Amino acid sequence: MAEYTVKDLPVTSDFDLELFMSICQETRIGGSMMDALSDAWERWLPHAAARLIETESGNFLLVWLGEAVEEDVDDRWEEAPSEAFMYNALAQVMCMGIVHALIPEVEEVGCAPAPKPTDVLADALEAENVPYAVMGEPGLARRFAVMTPHPFRGGCEICVLRKECPKMGGDRGTSVTLPGFER
Repeated sequence: MAEYTVKDLPVTSDFDLELFMSICQETRIGGSMMDALSDAWERWLPHAAARLIETESGNFLLVWLGEAVEEDVDDRWEEAPSEAFMYNALAQVMCMGIVHALIPEVEEVGCAPAPKPTDVLADALEAENVPYAVMGEPGLARRFAVMTPHPFRGGCEICVLRKECPKMGGDRGTSVTLPGFER
Protein backbone atom coordinates (compact mmCIF):
# COMPACT_ATOMS: atom_id res chain seq x y z
CA MET A 1 0.00 0.00 0.00
CA ALA A 2 1.38 3.40 -0.99
CA GLU A 3 2.07 5.91 1.72
CA TYR A 4 0.47 9.25 2.45
CA THR A 5 0.11 11.61 5.36
CA VAL A 6 -2.80 13.87 6.20
CA LYS A 7 -2.53 17.15 8.07
CA ASP A 8 -5.31 19.38 9.37
CA LEU A 9 -5.34 22.88 7.92
CA PRO A 10 -7.03 25.97 9.32
CA VAL A 11 -10.57 26.57 8.14
CA THR A 12 -11.21 30.24 7.55
CA SER A 13 -13.54 31.69 5.01
CA ASP A 14 -14.90 35.17 4.63
CA PHE A 15 -18.19 35.46 2.80
CA ASP A 16 -17.43 36.51 -0.79
CA LEU A 17 -20.56 38.36 -1.87
CA GLU A 18 -19.32 38.83 -5.44
CA LEU A 19 -18.68 35.09 -5.88
CA PHE A 20 -22.02 34.27 -4.25
CA MET A 21 -23.95 36.62 -6.54
CA SER A 22 -22.17 35.14 -9.54
CA ILE A 23 -22.91 31.54 -8.56
CA CYS A 24 -26.56 32.12 -7.73
CA GLN A 25 -26.95 34.47 -10.73
CA GLU A 26 -28.75 37.12 -8.73
CA THR A 27 -28.42 40.88 -8.90
CA ARG A 28 -30.24 41.60 -5.62
CA ILE A 29 -30.91 39.75 -2.39
CA GLY A 30 -33.33 41.03 0.22
CA GLY A 31 -32.30 41.73 3.80
CA SER A 32 -34.23 38.85 5.35
CA MET A 33 -32.67 36.38 2.91
CA MET A 34 -29.19 37.77 3.63
CA ASP A 35 -29.85 37.38 7.36
CA ALA A 36 -30.92 33.76 6.83
CA LEU A 37 -27.87 33.04 4.67
CA SER A 38 -25.60 34.67 7.25
CA ASP A 39 -27.12 32.45 9.96
CA ALA A 40 -26.55 29.37 7.77
CA TRP A 41 -22.93 30.44 7.19
CA GLU A 42 -22.32 30.59 10.95
CA ARG A 43 -24.03 27.21 11.51
CA TRP A 44 -22.09 25.55 8.71
CA LEU A 45 -18.57 26.82 9.36
CA PRO A 46 -17.97 24.30 12.20
CA HIS A 47 -18.81 21.53 9.68
CA ALA A 48 -16.10 22.64 7.25
CA ALA A 49 -12.81 20.77 7.08
CA ALA A 50 -9.52 21.21 5.24
CA ARG A 51 -6.72 18.67 4.97
CA LEU A 52 -3.35 18.55 3.27
CA ILE A 53 -2.78 15.11 1.76
CA GLU A 54 0.93 14.52 1.19
CA THR A 55 1.90 11.75 -1.26
CA GLU A 56 5.05 10.74 -3.11
CA SER A 57 3.56 12.14 -6.33
CA GLY A 58 2.62 15.49 -4.82
CA ASN A 59 0.48 17.21 -2.23
CA PHE A 60 -3.23 17.95 -2.43
CA LEU A 61 -5.70 20.18 -0.64
CA LEU A 62 -9.00 18.58 0.32
CA VAL A 63 -11.82 20.85 1.50
CA TRP A 64 -15.33 19.69 2.29
CA LEU A 65 -18.48 20.47 4.20
CA GLY A 66 -19.90 17.71 6.38
CA GLU A 67 -23.09 15.77 6.03
CA ALA A 68 -24.97 18.20 8.29
CA VAL A 69 -24.60 20.89 5.62
CA GLU A 70 -25.81 18.54 2.89
CA GLU A 71 -28.85 17.66 5.04
CA ASP A 72 -29.57 21.34 5.71
CA VAL A 73 -29.48 22.13 1.99
CA ASP A 74 -31.70 19.09 1.26
CA ASP A 75 -34.19 20.31 3.87
CA ARG A 76 -34.27 23.70 2.13
CA TRP A 77 -35.19 22.03 -1.16
CA GLU A 78 -38.17 20.39 0.58
CA GLU A 79 -39.25 23.51 2.52
CA ALA A 80 -38.66 26.32 0.05
CA PRO A 81 -37.37 25.26 -3.37
CA SER A 82 -37.44 28.86 -4.57
CA GLU A 83 -34.78 29.74 -1.96
CA ALA A 84 -32.87 26.45 -1.82
CA PHE A 85 -30.69 27.34 -4.79
CA MET A 86 -29.18 30.16 -2.73
CA TYR A 87 -28.30 27.80 0.12
CA ASN A 88 -26.68 25.44 -2.37
CA ALA A 89 -24.68 28.37 -3.77
CA LEU A 90 -23.74 29.42 -0.24
CA ALA A 91 -22.22 25.99 0.45
CA GLN A 92 -20.25 26.17 -2.80
CA VAL A 93 -18.97 29.63 -1.91
CA MET A 94 -17.93 28.43 1.55
CA CYS A 95 -15.87 25.59 0.04
CA MET A 96 -14.23 27.84 -2.52
CA GLY A 97 -13.60 30.54 0.09
CA ILE A 98 -11.62 28.05 2.15
CA VAL A 99 -9.69 26.97 -0.95
CA HIS A 100 -9.00 30.63 -1.84
CA ALA A 101 -7.73 31.33 1.69
CA LEU A 102 -5.31 28.39 1.50
CA ILE A 103 -4.31 28.69 -2.19
CA PRO A 104 -4.85 32.30 -3.32
CA GLU A 105 -3.74 31.51 -6.89
CA VAL A 106 -6.90 29.43 -7.35
CA GLU A 107 -8.98 32.59 -6.93
CA GLU A 108 -6.89 34.39 -9.54
CA VAL A 109 -7.22 31.54 -12.05
CA GLY A 110 -10.91 31.10 -11.26
CA CYS A 111 -10.88 27.34 -10.80
CA ALA A 112 -9.32 24.61 -8.66
CA PRO A 113 -7.90 22.02 -11.07
CA ALA A 114 -8.86 18.44 -10.27
CA PRO A 115 -6.02 15.92 -9.92
CA LYS A 116 -5.95 12.55 -11.61
CA PRO A 117 -7.40 9.91 -9.28
CA THR A 118 -4.86 7.47 -7.85
CA ASP A 119 -5.05 4.54 -5.46
CA VAL A 120 -3.11 6.55 -2.87
CA LEU A 121 -5.56 9.45 -3.09
CA ALA A 122 -8.46 7.00 -2.96
CA ASP A 123 -7.08 5.53 0.29
CA ALA A 124 -6.59 9.00 1.82
CA LEU A 125 -10.04 10.18 0.75
CA GLU A 126 -11.67 7.04 2.12
CA ALA A 127 -9.91 7.59 5.46
CA GLU A 128 -11.34 11.14 5.59
CA ASN A 129 -14.84 9.88 4.67
CA VAL A 130 -14.78 11.87 1.42
CA PRO A 131 -14.30 9.03 -1.09
CA TYR A 132 -14.42 9.22 -4.86
CA ALA A 133 -18.00 8.91 -6.06
CA VAL A 134 -16.79 6.38 -8.64
CA MET A 135 -13.32 4.90 -8.32
CA GLY A 136 -11.07 6.07 -11.12
CA GLU A 137 -13.14 9.21 -11.75
CA PRO A 138 -12.32 12.58 -10.14
CA GLY A 139 -15.74 13.36 -8.65
CA LEU A 140 -16.06 13.14 -4.86
CA ALA A 141 -18.95 11.55 -2.96
CA ARG A 142 -19.45 14.58 -0.71
CA ARG A 143 -21.63 17.12 -2.48
CA PHE A 144 -19.66 20.14 -1.25
CA ALA A 145 -16.02 19.11 -1.63
CA VAL A 146 -12.96 20.23 -3.56
CA MET A 147 -9.59 18.55 -4.06
CA THR A 148 -6.77 20.31 -5.88
CA PRO A 149 -2.96 20.24 -5.98
CA HIS A 150 -1.17 22.10 -3.17
CA PRO A 151 0.75 24.27 -3.59
CA PHE A 152 -0.66 25.73 -6.78
CA ARG A 153 0.92 24.07 -9.84
CA GLY A 154 -1.22 25.39 -12.66
CA GLY A 155 -4.78 25.88 -13.80
CA CYS A 156 -6.64 24.30 -16.66
CA GLU A 157 -3.49 22.84 -18.17
CA ILE A 158 -3.15 20.35 -15.27
CA CYS A 159 -6.85 19.63 -14.68
CA VAL A 160 -8.02 16.09 -15.32
CA LEU A 161 -11.49 17.48 -16.18
CA ARG A 162 -10.19 19.72 -18.98
CA LYS A 163 -11.97 17.88 -21.83
CA GLU A 164 -15.32 17.95 -19.99
CA CYS A 165 -14.98 21.42 -18.50
CA PRO A 166 -18.02 23.62 -19.17
CA LYS A 167 -15.80 26.72 -18.99
CA MET A 168 -13.71 25.38 -21.85
CA GLY A 169 -16.55 24.10 -24.03
CA GLY A 170 -14.78 20.82 -24.59
CA ASP A 171 -11.11 20.57 -25.53
CA ARG A 172 -10.78 23.95 -27.26
CA GLY A 173 -7.60 24.94 -25.51
CA THR A 174 -5.54 24.67 -22.39
CA SER A 175 -6.58 27.81 -20.57
CA VAL A 176 -9.54 30.00 -19.78
CA THR A 177 -9.26 33.78 -19.79
CA LEU A 178 -11.48 35.28 -17.14
CA PRO A 179 -13.00 38.76 -17.47
CA GLY A 180 -10.58 41.35 -16.12
CA PHE A 181 -7.54 39.16 -16.78
CA GLU A 182 -7.23 39.88 -20.51
CA ARG A 183 -3.92 41.33 -21.59
